[in-house]
Amino acid sequence: MSTLQTERLILRTFKETDLEALYRIYSDIEANTFLPWFPWKTMEDAKAFYRDQFEGRCAQERSYHYAICLKKDNFPIGYVNVAANDSHDFGYGLRREFWHKGIATEAGRAVIEQLKKDGIPYITATHDINNPRSGGVMRQLGMSYQYSYEEQWQPKNILVIFRMYQLNLDENTDRVYQKYWNQSQVHFVEEGI
Repeated sequence: MSTLQTERLILRTFKETDLEALYRIYSDIEANTFLPWFPWKTMEDAKAFYRDQFEGRCAQERSYHYAICLKKDNFPIGYVNVAANDSHDFGYGLRREFWHKGIATEAGRAVIEQLKKDGIPYITATHDINNPRSGGVMRQLGMSYQYSYEEQWQPKNILVIFRMYQLNLDENTDRVYQKYWNQSQVHFVEEGI
């Protein structure tokens, strides 16, 4: 995975020296409200995550997992990742104090350009309907709403309605990723999204 740069940001792999930064990102209760995991309680959570994601089995499975760093200090304030499976699920998160500054969009655009160069055909992204700002980032990245579906989200074990967005990066502009639709008994298309 190559390091990417934008006007304000450095996007790079996480390093073991970033454990404090990882903890600050994933321990914030508000920033992790609409994510499937519970906010971290200790630095041990950061160490276990680092071992699993960047040293263990997930290191081979995940093609893209970028730390979002400001150029001024190269300290991670968030992340952008893309799953290596058939969903090519595009995810992002930022520490709360960096919200509403266009950082997630700026980072996302750089990663999408890299995905195009690497021949990834499409990306998907989902957000809880109670978190419409995340959908705003998806739209700013050029993604289009496709459908909504219900899922029992783990490990929080809560029922969530998700909106699924997609961006096709190749010539197949009509492709729609159907897996979430097919797996959910409750699925529908919302008007005006």
